[in-house]
Amino acid sequence: MRVIFLGDSLTWGGYGGNFVTHVVEQLPEHTIINAGVAGDTVINLLRRVDEVIAEHTPDAMFVMVGGNDAVSYLYPAVRPYYQSTKKLEHGMVSPDDFTSAYRDLLQHIQLQFVQPLVGLAPTEYNSELVQLREIYHTRTREVAESLNIPMLDLAAAFTPQQPIQRAGVDLAFIRQIGERSRTGWNDYETERQKWGYTYTFDGMHLLPAAAEQFAEKIVPFLRDHL
Repeated sequence: MRVIFLGDSLTWGGYGGNFVTHVVEQLPEHTIINAGVAGDTVINLLRRVDEVIAEHTPDAMFVMVGGNDAVSYLYPAVRPYYQSTKKLEHGMVSPDDFTSAYRDLLQHIQLQFVQPLVGLAPTEYNSELVQLREIYHTRTREVAESLNIPMLDLAAAFTPQQPIQRAGVDLAFIRQIGERSRTGWNDYETERQKWGYTYTFDGMHLLPAAAEQFAEKIVPFLRDHL
């Protein structure tokens, strides 16, 4: 079967560990395609899903999104980025906007006769973002369950019980991601230790070892539902 992973930078994997590459290694009987794009929100996925389906004609799509949506809503300082780069009218995706767009996205995939699968991605950036992400996760669960779509809860497996306290995301943080990606920076362990994170190096993006752990949970989920 042909399976597309549709998501944001966590799926893209170009900044930190790449779990999709490990899924590819463990499922050689399937064609796995990475369609993750850094910075994407659910609205961006909805805008480009037709193009992705037309290009790759998949049998299934594993959708995992919500990190940028929550960041854009919680931290007004980053909204200029989402407004200019991601073309969000108000520079943010509220929980209600997220719910509506997520439902539209999953229904659209179903109408194309493609099997949607849903993943809930964790975060450990700081305690307030963890709390907000749970609201987005709840909305995702409700939509997936109403459409009878299988769901894999990676947030439950990886989100730490006691998230750290840290100032909110700002434009400097987003610019740093771009700069590091362009220069090939990969001093992940030093960054992880600086903040005291568990499975990420900056609170959002995966350590290489964590990418393998993600794949270990995703692969059996796919085998159960493909």
